[in-house]
Amino acid sequence: MKSCLIVDDSSVVRKVARRILEDLDYIVEEAEDGQEAFDKCRQEMPDAILLDASMPIMTGLEFLKLLRAFVGGEKPHVVYCTIENDIGAIAMALKAGASDYMMKPFDRQILESKFELAQAA
Repeated sequence: MKSCLIVDDSSVVRKVARRILEDLDYIVEEAEDGQEAFDKCRQEMPDAILLDASMPIMTGLEFLKLLRAFVGGEKPHVVYCTIENDIGAIAMALKAGASDYMMKPFDRQILESKFELAQAA
């Protein structure tokens, strides 16, 4: 089974995403900010990451840059999740190493489509 780290400061988003990803047979871990997520990745690198753009302590973009520079950090499929329909911010995330992106709020179908591709890889 593949592993996924959900990184979001909203416990509701983490709970909803966890249910959907566990239905896709992912082993799920959670982090509520980028620093906690990076600490978890240093212990064990997940196969996939659902990453919120806007968080306290360390933003999604800051985490993504740190992750991709870390040994083994090129491995995870990272889906960057944002509420802003800002093409520039999305482009920066993709340039920093995001594998894909999606807008909030998301539903089961959207989230599944983003992570079924990661599972096939």
